[in-house]
Amino acid sequence: MNKAELIDAIAKEAKIAKTEANSVIDATTKAITSALKKGDKVTLVGFGTFSVAKRAARKGRNPQTGKELNIPAKKVAKFKAGSELAQVVKK
Repeated sequence: MNKAELIDAIAKEAKIAKTEANSVIDATTKAITSALKKGDKVTLVGFGTFSVAKRAARKGRNPQTGKELNIPAKKVAKFKAGSELAQVVKK
């Protein structure tokens, strides 16, 4: 499902205009992004938790040349599915 299909699904389910659904999606992603940028967690009970994790620096290998390279440490966004979402997907 892409963003346009998600907009259609939300508009239909919530019985709102597609422009409103688009605004809701944009506001939601902006709020989640902003919270993660500050290092906060975003928990949607039953759906899941968005968080930031630190990845340590490590050695890697260029698959084309085989040459070793250093991969720097960085922060990454993570999502952990909530119990309700996990059960629905499991079935």
